Amino acid sequence: MPVRPSLTRDGIVDAAVAVADVGGLTAVSMRNVGRQVGAEAMSLYHHIAGKEELLDALADWAFARITLPGPDESWRDAMAVRAASARAVLLAHPWALGLLESRRHPGPALLHHHDAVIGCLRGAGFPVVLAAHAFSVLDAYVYGFVLTELNLPMGAGEDAEAFATGLGLAAEDYPHLVEMMTEQVVGGTYAYADEFDYGLDLVLDGLEERLARTVGRAGG
Repeated sequence: MPVRPSLTRDGIVDAAVAVADVGGLTAVSMRNVGRQVGAEAMSLYHHIAGKEELLDALADWAFARITLPGPDESWRDAMAVRAASARAVLLAHPWALGLLESRRHPGPALLHHHDAVIGCLRGAGFPVVLAAHAFSVLDAYVYGFVLTELNLPMGAGEDAEAFATGLGLAAEDYPHLVEMMTEQVVGGTYAYADEFDYGLDLVLDGLEERLARTVGRAGG
C-alpha cells in the first residue's frame, strides 16, 4: 500500500494553486484541495484554518512571485520591472487578479511587497502622498491591462486583422474606428499586448514629471 506524503502548509497552498489554475477561485475548497493532495479535507485543517486562510495564503503566494525593486535600481526601472513581472504572474494565474488586494489578513509576502515598493519610491525622493499615488496608478494600470487582455473577444489563434476584418464595419458609419483599424491593424502585425510597454511609459513619464515638479516646489 503506497505511503501518502506528509501534508505541509506549503504543499497545501501549491495544491490550491493547481486547483485554481484549472477551475478558478470558485473551484478552491478544502475538499477539492484535499482531493488534489490525496487527503481528506479534515486533514488540511491541521495546517490551514479554513478557506479564508487558504485564500490569504494564495494571495501571498502570488505576491511572492512578483519581482521586487533591487537595491541598486532606479525607481523607474524598478517599477517597470515590477509591472512586467506582475503582468506575467497574473496572466499565468488569472484567479489572482481579483485576489491580490482583497484580503483583510495579508500575509508576510504581501506586506513585504508593499513595503519594498513604497521604500523604493520614498528612497527616490517621492513624498509619502505621491508614493501612494504612484503605487495606486501603477497597479490600476497593470491590473486593468491584464483584465482587458484576459477578456479580449478574439478567439484562440485569431489575429487582430482577422477579427477586425470580420467585423465588416462601414467607413460611413464608423469613420474614425475604421481609420484606426485600417492604419494600425489591417496589413500589419498589431497585437494588443504590445500596448503594455507604451502605456506603462506614459504612466512613468507622468510620475517622473510630477516628482520633478514636487521636488522643485519643495526646493524653491
